[in-house]
Amino acid sequence: MDLVIESGSTAAVYRALRTAIADGRLQAGHRLPASRALAADLGVSRGSVAGAYERLVAEGHLTARVGSGTFVAETRTPRQQPRSVPDPLRPRAGWDFGPEPTSGNTPAPKYDFRVGIPDAGLFPFDTWRRMVGAELRLRANGPGTYADPYGHPALRAAIARYLGYARAVHATAGDVLVTNGAQHAFDLIGRVLLRPGDTVAVEEPGYPPARALFASLGARIAGVPVDGEGLIVDALPAHARIVYVTPSHQFPLGPVLSLDRRRQLLDWARRRQTAIVEDDYDSEFRFGSRPLEPLRALDRSERVLYVGTFSKSMLPTIRTGFVLTPPGLRPAMAAARQLGDGHGHVAMQAALARFIDEGELARHVRRARREYAARYERIVAGLGKLPQLNVVPSAAGLHVTALSRSRIPDLSGSLGWPLDDLSHYGGDRHGLVLGFGAVDPSRIDEGLSILARNL
Repeated sequence: MDLVIESGSTAAVYRALRTAIADGRLQAGHRLPASRALAADLGVSRGSVAGAYERLVAEGHLTARVGSGTFVAETRTPRQQPRSVPDPLRPRAGWDFGPEPTSGNTPAPKYDFRVGIPDAGLFPFDTWRRMVGAELRLRANGPGTYADPYGHPALRAAIARYLGYARAVHATAGDVLVTNGAQHAFDLIGRVLLRPGDTVAVEEPGYPPARALFASLGARIAGVPVDGEGLIVDALPAHARIVYVTPSHQFPLGPVLSLDRRRQLLDWARRRQTAIVEDDYDSEFRFGSRPLEPLRALDRSERVLYVGTFSKSMLPTIRTGFVLTPPGLRPAMAAARQLGDGHGHVAMQAALARFIDEGELARHVRRARREYAARYERIVAGLGKLPQLNVVPSAAGLHVTALSRSRIPDLSGSLGWPLDDLSHYGGDRHGLVLGFGAVDPSRIDEGLSILARNL
């Protein structure tokens, strides 16, 4: 118990306890330590604590229950009073916002068209639990030391092998830096590469969390339009330090960056000495032909940092991703990881390595891909019946975008994400982005009917 007393007297202990109750540090119903234990913590006699307890019980601040202990009285805890003076500490410019609400804070809505959320019901929890448990037991009596900031060696090797057969990316374990998801990778990249005032080019419309992260590091954000072939390379700002792009499945519109545009972008980055951050966030779930080779596979000048995540292919709560880093940046990226949070969860990373190497990830992805493809077709068919919307063709991912002639009203997230909210600089595109990873298939048609009534 965090109490400050000026002496060891009964009166001093009484004042400290009463103050803690009055200012709300000791809440109603809180059980106080036994008098002997509190006396030992405070370095006073047991009699001083017992005397203070007796006085507070007599005044109604505490309640003594035979056989149970001493508790703060239910009627004696005051409500927290509003602050009478403004907080003297304020964040620096650019940090005038708070965290966005997360899906884990509230029950899932009945019609769940939220974007970027996979179906947890498809995940093989029993298999995953067994592997994590085995790794925890294996390390139960291991040395209590810090781990490698690059990531668990077995996981780095497993990721490199997985990328080779799943995405046609040639990589070695030495190329892989394990992160706590894609956002963590973007943060490490920005901290290593960006100076305040540097320009980061992002797709417009594009992925708001990446844009906000680079801006929080002091970068100037330049929106670059996209069309049916993806990012328009000719519209890139001349002095961009980083180009952030989603070439395999542009977020949110969906087109694939064409091969010509990929070559143009790589040549542009080579000539301008610019880094490319390739965010390949959901290309496992492709419902048509095999995707084009990632930029990383075409890169010959070590300009591409390839970022991936297991948040879609597995679950967001696993908090694991990776970045393939050019050789010149690897030591700095690992140092930035070490300075930030040291390293990841060793047992979790070791379990994920087994999950990949034993084929469980590939089996899960194949099963989930079939289910998501069926949901995609059902949603596209339903949207096709709404004259207000025009579906943008797409053959990958966990969301679909439909354009409209006018702005879509705020639908509170559960019925989709208005496209206007993803266009930081405005524009003439209006529409709606609907996720289908988490929606109950039996409720898709009814949910779309409710959506139609809200348009």
